[in-house]
Amino acid sequence: MDRNQTKINWVVAGLLLGMFVGALDQTIVSTAMPTVITELGGFEHYVWVFSAYMIATVVATPIFGKLSDIYGRKLFFQLGLVLFLIGSVLCGIAGSMTELIVYRAIQGIGGGALMPIAFAVIFDIFPPEKRGKMNGLFGAVFGLSSVFGPALGAYITDYIDWRWVFYINLPIGLVAIALMHFGYREKAAHRKQKIDWAGATTLVTAILSFMFAIELAGSDTYAWGSWQIIGLFALFVVCFALFLAAERKTADPIVELKLFKNRLFTASQAIGFLYGIIMVSGATYIPLFIQGVYGESASAAGQTLTPMMLAVVASSVLGGPMVNKMSYRNIMLISTIILAGAMALLGTMTVDTPRWTVTLYMVLVGLGIGVNFVVLNISVLHGLPGQYKGAAISLITFFRTIGSALGVTVLGVLQKVDYKSRIESVFPDPAQAAQFSDPKALLIPQVRNTLPPEVVQSATKALAGSISYLFLASILIIAVGLVFVLMLGKARMELPSKTAKENGNLEPGPVGHM
Repeated sequence: MDRNQTKINWVVAGLLLGMFVGALDQTIVSTAMPTVITELGGFEHYVWVFSAYMIATVVATPIFGKLSDIYGRKLFFQLGLVLFLIGSVLCGIAGSMTELIVYRAIQGIGGGALMPIAFAVIFDIFPPEKRGKMNGLFGAVFGLSSVFGPALGAYITDYIDWRWVFYINLPIGLVAIALMHFGYREKAAHRKQKIDWAGATTLVTAILSFMFAIELAGSDTYAWGSWQIIGLFALFVVCFALFLAAERKTADPIVELKLFKNRLFTASQAIGFLYGIIMVSGATYIPLFIQGVYGESASAAGQTLTPMMLAVVASSVLGGPMVNKMSYRNIMLISTIILAGAMALLGTMTVDTPRWTVTLYMVLVGLGIGVNFVVLNISVLHGLPGQYKGAAISLITFFRTIGSALGVTVLGVLQKVDYKSRIESVFPDPAQAAQFSDPKALLIPQVRNTLPPEVVQSATKALAGSISYLFLASILIIAVGLVFVLMLGKARMELPSKTAKENGNLEPGPVGHM
């Protein structure tokens, strides 16, 4: 980077706007989907509108991170935004659910470039003592998008048109591209490398096969033991093995496997994966509890997430200054203790738990989660050479996303199995038990109001118990995360000395004490 010609404020604004549209798109669409289904049909494909975006993002993230290391951050951040905006326009003109799903995948490919490259640019343009603060600011973008996204999506859908949920990305994205184009000046000092096509192909195939297997398994069409699902898992194993083999042989791999020899790097990636699971558990199942157990509306259930997301923002902002004063391990220890306490409290919820109490528990979840966006984005880069920054940041994003994807499925299976068991014990009559085998009857007010109060009471107790069980099970995930937190050792951000600043050497020293 050319510090003399780069306009820092322009670059920061461009990065923030680019990351904002990417993060906003994951929340603003949810409130528009009922209207979209009414117009386009295809309710059976509902989940794929979200899955297509997520899978494409997971696949694209490590590839864009690596390419930005080779050819420059600016080029691929702008390319990612262009692809994202093209996908947004196509989503806005979609005439069927199938088209919308395909165009969401195009959006996801572009979205996969935004976050990893943005965080890598932060480390390029800011000295160590300012990186914590900037990471906190950028981490807060995700919390703000989660808070305002659903409300904005509902307003646009009700008062304008659902297609503008996608079109709204255009002006924001174009401004971000312009700010980066005119504000960021990179030095042409990137190494000439060959793109690892073998690694990219096997990685994409492995991830897609695994995600499709997780997404489709257990459905009415494909049982877990069906040859299609077993075949997808087998394809994943084979392609992943080929990917590892390819990465060991190539000179410039997509994923630098040697980075995982660094304990701090590996522990940071593992914690990011586990935190992805925990965050999605609260965001997915608390609204289900509010709507299914309390009988409140879908919009009220969505608003329940606001306190958690605001706490995520606050925790992210507070985490910035903390990394300058404490070790990564100590900050994350505080985080895991808060999260474990929050999960334990959520595990006590029943039909009689006051509404305000659930809100308080969600605030604790947000406070525990938010700081990880700051700490892990710094710890994962601790002591790494500059040419690996983009790849390292893309991997932490990659593992968080994978954690969220797997968390939805695995935790969902636990909740469904426990719920089914409770329903069968409450309703010995198989016909009555079958009526509540899917809790949808509790989520639709018109159906719920026609049921006898004692039946609703029994069914809601079963649903509340299964969700509480889910959160208690999540404590085991936090316990595993605690092991990796301890592996962070005593490493901390090493700020440059006064002498180093005077000499213009603003980079931190070697990897901290482990």
